[in-house]
Amino acid sequence: KTSRYWLIKKTSKLFASGTRRVEFADFWLGDQFCSLIFPLSNSYLLICAYTNGFDENWHKCGSSTRYWPLAFVLAALPLFIRLVQSIKRYYDSKLVTHLINGGKYASGMLSYFFYYWWRSQGRGRGASFALWCICNTSYAVYASSWDLLMDWSLLRRHARYPLLRQELVYSNQVLYYYFAILSNVLIRFIWVLYIPTQGPSSLLRSFIAAMLEILRRWQWNFYRLENEHLGNVDQYRITREVPLPYSFDVSHDDDIDEDSDDRRVKSLRREKR
Repeated sequence: KTSRYWLIKKTSKLFASGTRRVEFADFWLGDQFCSLIFPLSNSYLLICAYTNGFDENWHKCGSSTRYWPLAFVLAALPLFIRLVQSIKRYYDSKLVTHLINGGKYASGMLSYFFYYWWRSQGRGRGASFALWCICNTSYAVYASSWDLLMDWSLLRRHARYPLLRQELVYSNQVLYYYFAILSNVLIRFIWVLYIPTQGPSSLLRSFIAAMLEILRRWQWNFYRLENEHLGNVDQYRITREVPLPYSFDVSHDDDIDEDSDDRRVKSLRREKR
């Protein structure tokens, strides 16, 4: 019950971004909200099918140009929340890094706008198509560079393993880091599946793109948390200090459930002897 209440409270605060200080849980949930862009942007299909009475032509809602502004707003909402959070973090800390991060989400909003505009124009090869390709390429390069350099802190020089970092939590699974680097960049360019006018249906392409995006976000979470953990260690945010004064309780010398602090103190006492 407590966990559910915490999740509801934190999630609701996403819609009040910019009015309070942004903590780790806020921007972490904001990133998870960005993982829901695909189902959010396609939720208009339910509205379209409902207004048409769920008749046998409901599948035509996917090619309808009537609801593209709504689809864009739903797709851009998570990105807009993260943009506001980045601006707020810059306002509080004056670190330009947060503005650069905010630029990533702004470019993502532009790419979705031109994508839905291009769809509303009949998927032709005019100005909307050119703008969509330019914006999507910029966003893919922007976002993948931020993923590797900032969110994962990879591509470091003088690292033990080339293109990685000096310290690795998953040191026994080094090959997965390289797989994550390659797959993350490639999946960022998955939008090219929508370009061909011939071939599999748009529904099948959307399904493939959605599954690949799930893979990308799933592995992103692992390496993003790893990077956050290592950053906390470097800044001594998770250090457990032995409380002073030291307490020597000889009555529990044989307790097999003693914690790490007790074991450390007892080992020091034995060394003094």
